[in-house]
Amino acid sequence: MNRKSLAAAFPHTVPVLMGYLSIGIVFGWMLSAANFHPIWSAIMSLTMYAGSGQYLGVQLLADAAPLADAAFLTLILNFRHLVYGLSMLEKFQGMGWRKLYMIFSLTDETYALLAGVQAPEGVDEKAFYFSIALLDHLYWIAGSVIGAVAGALITINTQGIDFAMTALFLVIAVEQWQSNTRHAPVCLGAAGTLACLLIFGPENGRFLIPALVILVAGLLMLRPWLERRTSFAEGGEGV
Repeated sequence: MNRKSLAAAFPHTVPVLMGYLSIGIVFGWMLSAANFHPIWSAIMSLTMYAGSGQYLGVQLLADAAPLADAAFLTLILNFRHLVYGLSMLEKFQGMGWRKLYMIFSLTDETYALLAGVQAPEGVDEKAFYFSIALLDHLYWIAGSVIGAVAGALITINTQGIDFAMTALFLVIAVEQWQSNTRHAPVCLGAAGTLACLLIFGPENGRFLIPALVILVAGLLMLRPWLERRTSFAEGGEGV
């Protein structure tokens, strides 16, 4: 990583900067409201770095939930990252020691950026991807620490502010929809998730794993068709 890759990556991460500062502050504030010292916000954001998982963690810590319950719920909530990782195998090839950090830092928002951007001409591709991941992580740590310190000094009702995480993901999803002409994966994911939600119910997120299985199976089946559409579009024979 160097200044050139950081400078090239920064403009792409500005939306995440705005979002992570906001929802990081919310997380830190919630943890502080649960009577935890601000240092724990920094430690969680540095070592755990899973927005929705950390939001869940606030409630689990406040309720002194058993370790087995915490582990299971975290697995269910973050199981989607397995799918993210599989789709990034090619991009992460040849990154050496940075590959481990890239796997660790693959949040929803970082994944959305890495899936949709290309390194500018003259910028090392691997350093560019690493810079995006590192900047996003630093934004999250900064936001959570600011929120924890503010929460320790100011007391307010935090009910409902955890929706900030959902709002950020929706903004990025809309941007991805508008910038991509291939909407079949999105429709497949939405239909599969809705069907599993209706069949299995929302309790404890038990619909998530079946929904992900449907998505992965569907994408594997659609892969030849999606690749043909991509090659046609790149060749100007377009869809």
